[in-house]
Amino acid sequence: MIKPTPSSSFPLRASFAASAVRRGRYSHIQTFATKTNIAPSDNTPENDKKHAVRDSTASSTPTASSSDSRSSEDAISQASGGSAQSTVTGGEHDWEEHPNFNIEGFNELPHANFGVNQHILINAEFKEALRQVLWQFRAPIRYAFAYGSGVFPQSKSDGHVPTEAEIRAIHPKAPAAVQRAQDGTPKMIDFIFGVTFTQHWHSLNLNQHRDHYSFLGSLGSGAVSTVQDRWGAGVYFNPYVVVNGILVKYGVVNLDTLCKDLSEWDTLYLAGRLHKPVKILRDDARVRLANQMNLLSALRTALLLLPPTFTEVELYNTIASISYLGDLRMSLPTENPRKVSNIVGHNLPNFRRLYAPLVETLPNVEFDDPGYRSEGWIADGDANLRLRQDMDPVKRGNMVSRLPKAFRQRLYFQYQKKFAIPQDEFDRMMTESKEGDATSFKKRQGGGFEQRIAQDEPNLLREHVRGVIKQTVNWPSTTQSLKSGLTAGVGRTARYLGEKIAKYRQGSAQPAAPKEQTGSASNSPSENKPGELKSDEKSS
Repeated sequence: MIKPTPSSSFPLRASFAASAVRRGRYSHIQTFATKTNIAPSDNTPENDKKHAVRDSTASSTPTASSSDSRSSEDAISQASGGSAQSTVTGGEHDWEEHPNFNIEGFNELPHANFGVNQHILINAEFKEALRQVLWQFRAPIRYAFAYGSGVFPQSKSDGHVPTEAEIRAIHPKAPAAVQRAQDGTPKMIDFIFGVTFTQHWHSLNLNQHRDHYSFLGSLGSGAVSTVQDRWGAGVYFNPYVVVNGILVKYGVVNLDTLCKDLSEWDTLYLAGRLHKPVKILRDDARVRLANQMNLLSALRTALLLLPPTFTEVELYNTIASISYLGDLRMSLPTENPRKVSNIVGHNLPNFRRLYAPLVETLPNVEFDDPGYRSEGWIADGDANLRLRQDMDPVKRGNMVSRLPKAFRQRLYFQYQKKFAIPQDEFDRMMTESKEGDATSFKKRQGGGFEQRIAQDEPNLLREHVRGVIKQTVNWPSTTQSLKSGLTAGVGRTARYLGEKIAKYRQGSAQPAAPKEQTGSASNSPSENKPGELKSDEKSS
């Protein structure tokens, strides 16, 4: 199998080397020096312009003209503001062994480079324009990211140069960096704000931005926070508001709600959004830790849905599809039916930055492709490398046992029915599982039950996993969509639905992408359902 080499790009090279040592590979690697200023040593004051830049040093990019077009190594090296030594030895503590969700500062994370894969590079001027949006809110924003097609394009530019009137129809006074980043197709930019105290945040924001709210705002912050926290997935969206000359939609979520979804997958509403590339603008140590577990969980779930060998495109399509299974919008003519393939196809290097280091941390999956030795393969949007996973039932059983708590329990319940396990015996297994959760993440080794799940007929295992994903996503996403009628108001909701229907029609009229050979392995069909494979692979 192909192993990492020094030719790999810098950010992933750091993670590869560290994890390779922890897994017993490359025992000759004893130290790994990095340049990084990725995590502030403390939690900087929120909404303080002086400290907000420090608060986001993990996402800083090079000079104003820089972008992802340069090599990953150059980008990360120049983004680093200082240097630090990171010593990695075979006996280094495994961060999954005792996850501490009570951390308060970045210095309490497992190591200085922890979670660097979560910070996706974008043009520096565009990033600064997005940061400026945060500074227009007096209410304290603890964690924030921008996401969606307004930040990460999901289609190739058609060469159209929009007129000033077309731009102003979306962004009344958009900075030049935003216009350049959206490349001829002005779009609303989506944000998520993580806050500590929901009602207090809305109280402050209603005083400053009453026009952002629907009629619910007139009922006060208590009503707004109740609708946010008790209905749907715990997010309150204000769409179609202009901030700093840019049309934005922002969702507000309590940090506890966010971290629970990331670590347990109780709704997959925000966890699913963070399975895909986002631009983190303001970071939080606890969220970074929970999101790293979320990304690992997405990778493990995808592996359960995939055959022994597969390509990067198949892996990232499967991961990106997770949050859309069971989503009401995907069963109605309100979303582009090619959304997943568009997201992955136009953001392959960003998916690679998210997941390639995590592939190296798992003992049962590896890149198995000569392209892995190529200089600059991380940023190559045309490469589509092949991977291979170990189908050993013990290793796959361990993977099942490490799925997120709420998701894992739903999967167990499905197999309790399938295996006709008596309720008393099932309750005992669940009690042991909870005790394992409370003591040590690493101690959750798969037993006979988990191995039976892992050894189920591949098509049946995929069916059950997909069914649990749908069960997890369906109700929160449906109620969240229904809630939007209250939070956005009738006019904004009608506008949103109109735009979604237009996207559906546009996607439906788009011809199917031809199968091509890219890199050293073929792309997977864009129309495959999540976890479904080409017919010639199902028997492998």
